[in-house]
Amino acid sequence: MDDAVDAITAQWARARPDLDVSPMGVIGRLSRASRLVEREVKDFFQARGLEAWEFDMLATLLRANAEHTMCMKDLAGSALVSPGALTNRMDRLVDRGLVRRWPAPDNRRMVLVALTEEGERLANELLEGHMANELRILSAFTPDDQEALAALLRRLLVSLGDTEL
Repeated sequence: MDDAVDAITAQWARARPDLDVSPMGVIGRLSRASRLVEREVKDFFQARGLEAWEFDMLATLLRANAEHTMCMKDLAGSALVSPGALTNRMDRLVDRGLVRRWPAPDNRRMVLVALTEEGERLANELLEGHMANELRILSAFTPDDQEALAALLRRLLVSLGDTEL
């Protein structure tokens, strides 16, 4: 069965037969799959009254350490957002009672953030549903397929320099 990328590459083959558009078959599918997966994930969290970024923040704190605490600088780096955007996000999570923040006792320029009990409970609850949703999204693949795809994507990410949080 053909997909939308097959139609696009066929159009390019007719429009520019002199050009090798085979990379578009991979990059186009990665791009389209990313958008479709993001939509599925967004829909999952919206149905539960959360934005995907809110879960990302809660999950990052949940996995950080036993205290579920990070400094804002590290959290910004992990979330790939600017410090200003992170402050805005944390304001919203503080207002919802899901995180708390305070100046570090030994460095008042450093701000620490931690999950509240409610934030930890919600993050754990959502994590189980999120994993089930991701498994549903990947249901077209066998476990071996998923492992092979993960290995190929890991190789691509490493080649692009994505090796650290």
